[in-house]
Amino acid sequence: MPVLTRLIPSPVVVDIRPGALDDLASVLSDERISHSGKLAIAVSNGSGARLRERIAPTLPGATWYEVGGGTLDDAIRLAGDMKSGHYDAVVGLGGGKIIDCAKFAAARIGLPLVAVPTNLAHDGLCSPVATLDNDAGRGSYGVPNPIAVLIDLDVIREAPVRFVRAGIGDAISNINAIADWELANRVNGEKIDGLAAAMARQAGEAVLRHPGGVGDNGFLQVLAEALVLTGVAMSISGDSRPASGSCHEINHAFDLLFPQRAASHGEQCGLGAAFAMYLRGAHEEAAYMAEVLHRHGLPVLPEEIGFTVDEFVRVVEFAPQTRPGRYTILEHLDLKTHQIKDIYSDYAKAIGS
Repeated sequence: MPVLTRLIPSPVVVDIRPGALDDLASVLSDERISHSGKLAIAVSNGSGARLRERIAPTLPGATWYEVGGGTLDDAIRLAGDMKSGHYDAVVGLGGGKIIDCAKFAAARIGLPLVAVPTNLAHDGLCSPVATLDNDAGRGSYGVPNPIAVLIDLDVIREAPVRFVRAGIGDAISNINAIADWELANRVNGEKIDGLAAAMARQAGEAVLRHPGGVGDNGFLQVLAEALVLTGVAMSISGDSRPASGSCHEINHAFDLLFPQRAASHGEQCGLGAAFAMYLRGAHEEAAYMAEVLHRHGLPVLPEEIGFTVDEFVRVVEFAPQTRPGRYTILEHLDLKTHQIKDIYSDYAKAIGS
């Protein structure tokens, strides 16, 4: 008897709407995640601390833990503090660093994680990965998916708009990542998980094609859904392939070569995606992607984030070294310095026309 279906790792609850945060306690109780209300809640001393004052009265059985930063040591310390509490679940309330620390801590002590992001800066809010700074730089640690994701669009609107823009860049870069995955399949026979690829591609396309802007609830809803779907796509495939290709290699190269000057993850991924689409000969798609990124206030040229053309050429040349074993358009073309310069010149003219 063949296996006709498969189980998909995904949250039990995905609640994305204005005012969702006010219903946190009732949602967790109704879904039997925490009927007793005994929760360990990790917060930052910034946005999370302010929201604590607002919702603490509705969570009388919760214990609150302030997380200092987004390092591996912070996450290990958080797990140590929580392990004797006999909680039903861990809640990560804050930005990406807080949620990643909470993910790691929850996995370490064997509790489910509820993600309550306060911004939409990247697709890590529902991914099976915790990205944490360590002594060697930055590491990615495998963790279970969140059991629930609550995104309050009112809270998202209060965050600085740069976080929304970063999320846009990260989501749209899925389109390039899937193109790289398909290239690896054609050239090297790398297996593609069709469901994961479809989810990630459609998430990116939904954001790319939406006519709204960063101030519209309708657009924010689509962006939040896209980031959640991307996280689930990574869980289905078992790695970051659905959302990470040459665009992310370029992002990592920025971070490694210019750690004090690098822009946000989403800004660099969006720029990397537009350029990589041009590299693969998809000139019309690259121009449209650049147009949309610009409309949302994102960079499409390195000069827009403070880098010279020569520095960007160095980034592109170095990028394949950031993910050994990953095959993308950068590895496929294996461009020399002068070739990258020439193609970049054509790219800059094309998207500026």
